[in-house]
Amino acid sequence: MRRILVTGAGGFIGGHLVKRLVAEGHRVTVTDIKPVAKWWQRSFSTTRFDGRVRCLPAPGIPKYVDSLDLTKGPPHELVAGADDIYHLAADMGGMGFIERNRLRCLLNNTQINTNMVRAILETSPPDPCSRRRVFWSSSACIYPVNDQADTSVTGLPEDLAWHGQPEEGYGEEKLFSESLHRYLREDVGVATRIVRFHNVYGTHTEWRGGREKAPAAICRKIALAKLTGKHTIVIWGDGTRTRSFMDIGDCVEGILRIMTQGPWSPINLGSEEQVSIRQLVKMVADIAGIDVEIECDMTQPQGVAGRNSDNTMIRKLLGWEPTTPLRDGLERLYPWVEQQVKESLE
Repeated sequence: MRRILVTGAGGFIGGHLVKRLVAEGHRVTVTDIKPVAKWWQRSFSTTRFDGRVRCLPAPGIPKYVDSLDLTKGPPHELVAGADDIYHLAADMGGMGFIERNRLRCLLNNTQINTNMVRAILETSPPDPCSRRRVFWSSSACIYPVNDQADTSVTGLPEDLAWHGQPEEGYGEEKLFSESLHRYLREDVGVATRIVRFHNVYGTHTEWRGGREKAPAAICRKIALAKLTGKHTIVIWGDGTRTRSFMDIGDCVEGILRIMTQGPWSPINLGSEEQVSIRQLVKMVADIAGIDVEIECDMTQPQGVAGRNSDNTMIRKLLGWEPTTPLRDGLERLYPWVEQQVKESLE
């Protein structure tokens, strides 16, 4: 049993990770900038425990610290008692959000990660054999855009990242923060894990409002088409751009395997099943049981032409990789999104 801190626990990935950690019986402290009533899912009662962060939660009943803004300063007291830190907090969203908020993403996320690294640095024991481990979520946005200019792009290997030209704003910050966590390991001896997520999807995710990713957005549009009888949807771009999408179950499993088995160097965590946006639309429409007409809006952000994970390293080092077929994951996501849309229309 380990004492665990999860930042960004009120978000999509954080909520699923906390659920797994609680089920395994760890002592978990959770926090998010959102008030707890607005978290995507909670694996605990909303009854507040002792307000002191140093109060140790019982197994299966996390201590929560809500509305914590990590841009304001290093959270020393929160970090001090943790053996494992899963740092997922970030100001981010889908392509529309990060392309329209480059300064915000760069500024806020740099502050968040600088404050967290400082808190970890200043509370970590000097003993190189310390139990402490730190997981930090980077992104495929750090890879050079010039190497993603073709829809048939091959997978992006980890050593490609430092060739320069990451995505503006969000990708630039992620590349800088990878260095923070690398030096935290090399200079201080903290066992850090840097994981580059590739397009995670699943239930209990943003599905409207501008921060949602492509799978949830397409599910929302097709659910609206089905429920209203207006079978025309608008997509951003011409639909030929390609991506790979990873199911949240694979994501959580990968996070835990990487945390316990390593490596220390940055590693991709994503699917190698690459599809076009039009193929994604067809899958979701088939699941919904309708046919849709596609209208293309070429004025909206579209991102790089093609992006796919290269899983060579994770297969070699862990003997594992995400394997959930996209169709299988969408068959779980679509009914959940349709229910959210239905409730919003009532």
